[in-house]
Amino acid sequence: MDEVIFARGSVPVSIAARVYGKDASWVRAGIIAGWLPIGKATRSGKLVTSIEEMDSKYGRINFYISPKLLWEETGYVWKGER
Repeated sequence: MDEVIFARGSVPVSIAARVYGKDASWVRAGIIAGWLPIGKATRSGKLVTSIEEMDSKYGRINFYISPKLLWEETGYVWKGER
């Protein structure tokens, strides 16, 4: 079996949304709520785990989507494209 080579860094939310055929907000909500196990959401270095915390008045949320976890869930190999 060939070894899968993943690009470095986080998969953009827009790419994950395209892979799932959903809107980017669906991906963000899924990661935060925990039912889409492909990454993590943080704000000021703290994990965001509640949909109520998505309000922009609290500040920007950073999303990390793991290329390996996305591949495990969907079979899609992210090669670094935007």
